[in-house]
Amino acid sequence: MTQSWGYAAQQATTPLAPFSFSRRDPKEHDVAVQIEYCGVCHSDIHSTRNEWKNAIYPMIPGHEIIGRVTSVGSAVKKFKAGERVGVGVIVDSCRTCSSCQAGEEQYCEVGMTLTYGAQDKYGDLTQGGYSNNIVTDEHFVHRVSEKLDPAGVAPLLCAGITTYSPLRHWKVGPGKKVGVVGLGGLGHMALKFAHSFGAHVVQFTTSASKIADAKRLGADDVVISKDADAMKKEANSFDFIIDTVSAVHDLNEYLPLIKRDGVYCQVGLPEEPPTVHMGNLLFKRRNLSGSIIGGMAETQEMLDYCAEHNITSDVEVISIDKINEAFERVVKADVKYRFVIDMSTLKKA
Repeated sequence: MTQSWGYAAQQATTPLAPFSFSRRDPKEHDVAVQIEYCGVCHSDIHSTRNEWKNAIYPMIPGHEIIGRVTSVGSAVKKFKAGERVGVGVIVDSCRTCSSCQAGEEQYCEVGMTLTYGAQDKYGDLTQGGYSNNIVTDEHFVHRVSEKLDPAGVAPLLCAGITTYSPLRHWKVGPGKKVGVVGLGGLGHMALKFAHSFGAHVVQFTTSASKIADAKRLGADDVVISKDADAMKKEANSFDFIIDTVSAVHDLNEYLPLIKRDGVYCQVGLPEEPPTVHMGNLLFKRRNLSGSIIGGMAETQEMLDYCAEHNITSDVEVISIDKINEAFERVVKADVKYRFVIDMSTLKKA
């Protein structure tokens, strides 16, 4: 076994605190990684606080992981010690169902294995990236370019691929008018990607204070969603809208903005289900869809695209001892636009 340590939640109501545990030694297809940076996703907060009612404790969160390979199993072909790599939201799937065979492991019909808070095929509880190391099957490890700031790359493993995948699936590009709802960890990546793909991008926000930042990140236009007249002017004009908001909100304010046969894609996960007025779908044959992360091949494609086009997340780097404070700030939307933990600070903590 490999000695490991990190910051864990012991139950839903306790703050994260130092915790020692063991990981398996690398098996023949495994890659062992010394973690350098880990992004802080809002999902980490939902999970550790058991807001989705499926938590298993103790829980070390973190699924936006960047690090260096320290060793590999005897059958590993893709990686060698010293290389910079990333690990994202999942660390295993069945590999045999139709979704896995199609390279869509995130939709595994048997059930994907999450990077933390799940039981793996060896019977162990998976623990995430708020820790010094991780051991993962090579199929779920990604190459990371040395060209990019590793702290800025970390959120690409969740916030990045969560927005990249549906934008690619629905063929966003030149000639398309695209809306982004919400300007946070997910939203700012959706904005960067949609702009990079050549679409005309409109940022929706409730706050006029975000207009300048939205334009800096690539928005062609910004609409204040609380302005009813401004919203009416956008009716029936969008090919695609991606909704990144995890708070409860009214989708019916945005659905009329989509043109005939257009798509509204939800990637944020509110705690309560929305009410959708069916007429907003029926009378223009609009499509309401959802999406989560991406398959392993697509995630690597995204990382390579980001290296080629110099795209990273806007981050605030913190030390591990500030994690509980960071959680509170995320809940208040007080970060531009993703916290990333410098895991070298774990030794001091």
